[in-house]
Parts: sequence; structure tokens; C-alpha cells
Amino acid sequence: MAYSKTLLASAAFALSLAAPVAAQDAETPAEVTADTVVATVGGVDITIGHMIVMREALSDQNKTLPDDVIFEGLLERLVQQRAVGGSVTEPSLAAELAIENEESAILASTKVTEIAESIEITDEDLQEAYASKYADYEPVKEFNASHILVATEEEAQALIEELDGGADFAELAKEKSTGPTGPNGGNLGWFGAGMMVPEFEQAVMALEDGAVSEPVQTQFGWHVIKLNETRLPEAPALDEVRDTIEAELWETRLRDEIAGLVDATEIDRPDLSGIDPAVLKDTSLITE
Repeated sequence: MAYSKTLLASAAFALSLAAPVAAQDAETPAEVTADTVVATVGGVDITIGHMIVMREALSDQNKTLPDDVIFEGLLERLVQQRAVGGSVTEPSLAAELAIENEESAILASTKVTEIAESIEITDEDLQEAYASKYADYEPVKEFNASHILVATEEEAQALIEELDGGADFAELAKEKSTGPTGPNGGNLGWFGAGMMVPEFEQAVMALEDGAVSEPVQTQFGWHVIKLNETRLPEAPALDEVRDTIEAELWETRLRDEIAGLVDATEIDRPDLSGIDPAVLKDTSLITE
């Protein structure tokens, strides 16, 4: 029976965690460093550093296991990998290509982490970015409306007649509305253009503050809408958007640094117009 590589890898790790190495009589080294050797397999040392790197790659769930279980499990896994991997004298083309890809990915990730950790955003940077972002700020009208949702136009018209007779909108919404906002008087809170279905939005925009609409049909049913009030919000204060602006600056600088490294590298791109993208499905090309 054939098993997937993922299944085999998972099984190997599960076994390594379930079968801890027997305790040794040797004394623990006085000072443990990344170079401290924990096993030698086929003449190749496995160190504490190797184990730390492998632990960092564990899932959050596996990291919650007891330290001794993780230690013995990772050690056994590394021993198995080195023993089995060391038996391969001529790696396949697919394996060699995978190793090259993995090496590039690890080195790139290391460099990106280094760049990310070196980025500093000052208060002056934030002030400048904030001023630039909101220099041409134009407030967009927002609406605060309530509605009563019913199944038929006749029901909606009857509600309007009750309102014309002096009925309280919020109380009618609590009593009659089939929508989820009914219990709180039908209030929808503040919203801007594009946040409601077109028919509803058009009806709201046609109302004056405090006015009630004629019956409005949408995909949800029939609405009676009251426009409570409108506003033109001011630009947010810096403290309200500080985290967002800082994240935007940080991401922009990181992208610029990465782009700079790419631009500084000599890259030759041959004409690929004659290559069918579907060729990537042909695994026979990497099978020897």
C-alpha cells in the first residue's frame, strides 16, 4: 500500500515523541551552548542548536508538550533523520532541487527577519505620514437610520399609518420588525455609502433628518426607514490611527528593502513565451 510523504513524516514524528530515549548516565555539561553535541550519527554531530531550530518549527499545539517530551522526541527524530538520510548516497534530482529551494527559502526568511527587526518608526515618521495621509481629507456623509422589516408592502403601509397617527418608531420596531435589529428599536447605527443594499441606501439618501420613508422593497422584505441623523465626520486623530499608520509604514519599508535587494541582484529572464505553464504538472521531468 502506498502512503503519502506527509503521512510518513507525521507518523515518524509521532513515533519519535512516543518513544523517548532511555536516560543516560553521563553528566550534563557544565555549560550548554548551540554547539553542545547531543548525538553523533554516522560521524555527523547533532547539536543543541539543531534541536532549538527544529523546536521553533513545531506547531503551537506541539510546543505545549512537556519540555522533556519535546527534548527526547526531537532528539530521536533528528537521529532518525540523520540515520535514514545518511544512507542516501545519490540523492534524486527531485531531492536535490527541493534542498536548493529549501535553502533559498530559509536564507531569504532569515534576511527578511533581520530587515524587519531593524526597522524603526519614529514619532516624526508617524506625524509626517499622518499629515500626508489626511492632507486632502474630504469627509463623507454618514447616516444613522432605523428600520422596521416586514414581509409585505401592505404591512409596511399599515406601519406608516400608525406612525402618522403618533406611534413611536422604536416601539413599533420592537413589536413588528422581523429583522435582527427589532429588539433594539430597529436602530442600524452609523453607516456610509456602499454599506447597505442599493434600494435601502437610495431611500435613506433621499430622506431628511427625522423623516420616515414610504415602503421600500429589498431582497430581505419590505422596510419602513427612519433617518435619525446625518454627519460629516472629521479626520481621525493621530492617536486613533497610530497603530494602522505605523503598520503601513513598517510594511512599506520592508517591501522597499526587499525590492532593493532584488533590484541590486543581476537577474536574467529568458523568453518564456514558448513554455506551457501546464508543464509544472509533469513530475516525470524530475524523476530519474
